[in-house]
Order: sequence, then C-alpha cells, then structure tokens
Amino acid sequence: MKNVSILGCGWLGKELAINLIEKDYSVKGSTTSIKKLEDLKVVNITPYLVDISKKNIQQEFLEIGVLIIAITSKEVEGFKWLISEIEKSNIDKVIFISSTSVYPSLNNEMTEEDETIDSPLVEIENLFRNNNKFQTTILRFAGLFGGNRQPGKWFADRKIPYPKGYVNMIHREDCIAIIGQIIEQNVFGEVFNACSNHHPTREEFYINARKSIGKSIPEFDNSKPLVYKIINSKKLQKALSYQFKHNDLLSV
Repeated sequence: MKNVSILGCGWLGKELAINLIEKDYSVKGSTTSIKKLEDLKVVNITPYLVDISKKNIQQEFLEIGVLIIAITSKEVEGFKWLISEIEKSNIDKVIFISSTSVYPSLNNEMTEEDETIDSPLVEIENLFRNNNKFQTTILRFAGLFGGNRQPGKWFADRKIPYPKGYVNMIHREDCIAIIGQIIEQNVFGEVFNACSNHHPTREEFYINARKSIGKSIPEFDNSKPLVYKIINSKKLQKALSYQFKHNDLLSV
C-alpha cells in the first residue's frame, strides 16, 4: 500500500502528500483548479484535475492501493457518483476525512457510539460505511489548526460566543501522523474521533491564542445559554497506540 491517491490537496491534503512522499510513498493528488496542478507537481505529487460535483475524474487516479478523501464538499449526489467510480476500480481501502461537527452539543462527552445529527455529512459517511466493496475508515477530526490556520486570528471582527464552553482541536501534524498510522497499521473499517485530549475553556484558549501572536485579548459573548461538547478520542489512541504530538493546547 505504498501508493496512495489524495482527493483534495488543500491545507491538509498537500502537507499529507509531502509527508508520505518523504516516506517513499508514490502519491497522486487532486485539485479542482488548473492553476494549482503545477504547485502539486513541484513537490513531486502526480497531479490530477478532479471535481466530483462535475463528475470529472480520471480512472487512472483510482489505480492505487489507498484512497484518502480530504475534500470539504457535502454534496451527497457527488459522493454517490464518486463511490460508483471507486467500485469500478481495484481500490479496497478508503480513508474518509469527516468532522466532529456530526455530534450535537449536549454538554457532555461524545464518543463514536453516540448519536449523530441529521446532516449531509452523516449521510455521506454512511454511504462509505455501508459499502461492502471496499473498507472505509471514517476519521472525525475536531477543529483544525496549524500552519497558516492560527486560532488567534479567528473571530477578529466579533465577540467569541460560549466562553465557558470547551474547545475541541487537533493540530495538522497530528492529523497527518494519524492518517499515516492507519495506513501503516492497516486499520480499516473503523470510525474514529481525532481530537487532542486537552479541552481548555474557549476563554482560556482564545486569550492564549491572541497573546501568542501579539494581539489584544478578545471580547466574549456571554449572552447565550452554555452549550458544548467534549470529544473523546480514546478509541483511536488505543487502536493505534497513538499519543498526540500537540496535547497541550495552551502551549501552541
């Protein structure tokens, strides 16, 4: 499984591809922009123009061992078409990047066993989970940060709501390492939450984030009743024997 395709070489997918190439993987990567094809080629990603909303994909892109889906689209019909194309290929392993936004905020801890909300993303997850022609591991990432995604720059023009709630975040370096371990350890057919074990309050987190980039302390909105969720990642940590690289959200 040293050959992979990454559908969506954006903020996460491109850095993931670079990391895998450094480990002697052969990586095909996709973009929806003709202008970005050369950017992928420069870092040794074999580039492809793929747009599932336009039902545009080259079958050669699917001639690989593992397909990693890292696009933000929530277009159910586009994913139904994509799955039909995967079924025509020899792919038997898929990693689908999802989000912990599938869980409602019930003011408690959420595990993979908990009920999810009714949403297009959950419907798409189920299309992959219920397909018996290939195995899919669903990775539900918490809030993503790292690189040019600096939390201190968020909420720049408005007050931050629910200051006494808790943050659920994961650094891009952990995302990349986790995906690599799923491939290396051949852990497919699973659903995993992926989130740092550290859950400071939103007030603590964003004050620290602003200070870290030399910005003034943000304003908070306490007007709404408190709602939150705390994402539990113990299943992933046990299955992969994984320890988070960024497990102190007040030191990054």
